Amino acid sequence: MTAKATAAPPSAAPPTTIEDEFRRYTPAEVIANGWLPYKSPRVLREKAYKRQVIHHNDGGKITFTLDDIRRENARTAVPAAA
Repeated sequence: MTAKATAAPPSAAPPTTIEDEFRRYTPAEVIANGWLPYKSPRVLREKAYKRQVIHHNDGGKITFTLDDIRRENARTAVPAAA
């Protein structure tokens, strides 16, 4: 197996309270919590600028909702080998 294939999944699941469903998270918060498999907030922002990740552009600020994070994880999931 390669190092990429053996990498651990994101460490913490996003919170699930009603208030958290409406909260907007910055790229730094998403990376700090390990919710998306990117190494730095800068990489995540650059992917958002290029429209390569699901995000919101609130008045020029890139933010993520829990739904965005879930959809992005589902979109980039790699099926397990049989």
